[in-house]
Amino acid sequence: MKINWNYIKGSLLIVALLFLLGFSNYRNEGKKVTSVDVKFEQGENLFMSYEMVNKLLIQNQKHVKNQAKSLINLSSLEKQVLSHPMVENATTFLTIDGQLKTSVKQRTPIGRVNANSESYYIDRQGEKMPLSKNHSARVPIITGLSITENIEDVYTLLTYIKRDVFLKKQVVGIHKSAENDFILMTRIGSHKINLGGIENLEVKFKNLKAFYNYTMTNKTIENYRIINLKYNNQVVCTKKERNGA
Repeated sequence: MKINWNYIKGSLLIVALLFLLGFSNYRNEGKKVTSVDVKFEQGENLFMSYEMVNKLLIQNQKHVKNQAKSLINLSSLEKQVLSHPMVENATTFLTIDGQLKTSVKQRTPIGRVNANSESYYIDRQGEKMPLSKNHSARVPIITGLSITENIEDVYTLLTYIKRDVFLKKQVVGIHKSAENDFILMTRIGSHKINLGGIENLEVKFKNLKAFYNYTMTNKTIENYRIINLKYNNQVVCTKKERNGA
């Protein structure tokens, strides 16, 4: 019987490769986590600190550094980081040399609510986000909301303002009145804008921009105390009294 040496050599090679692979995996799993590297995707204006994230990387009541790689539950660590109300997304993985790397994307606030004794941000996804001791975001201040009130309408308004270059620079505050009208405070001028409800925002802000263009051209913008946009497709203005009231 003729012996197929090529077949035998191939089989031995496969066995050797499997042995080396298994041995390599065994040695790799036995290695310990040598360091923890936290990276923030935004890079600056950090609402969270590196220490805050490190405190979330706890497993079996111990920090993950110096624990065996085989004992690290990456899915559980990711969930712990994601559970923080300032975190929008997070990714955690181990490198071959034993580094635990965590990439964190923080939430992006678009408005700050001051409601009685409670203050918080509304982020770009419409979620509540706690204030930070590390950084304060320059976003419109919202007042007049009750603690239990739904923030959906405010979120819709904030999202519209954020996407408009002119409004983003001009609107510094939003107040919800007892009549459920949204009153806008502006950076330029000492007037207030009564927006009414959030319906027909595109038409209302189009009318507002036309009014601004007209009054800034003839330099009369400072003559007005209230700019009312709540009525259908029109701008109704209240002028200041002669004594400046």
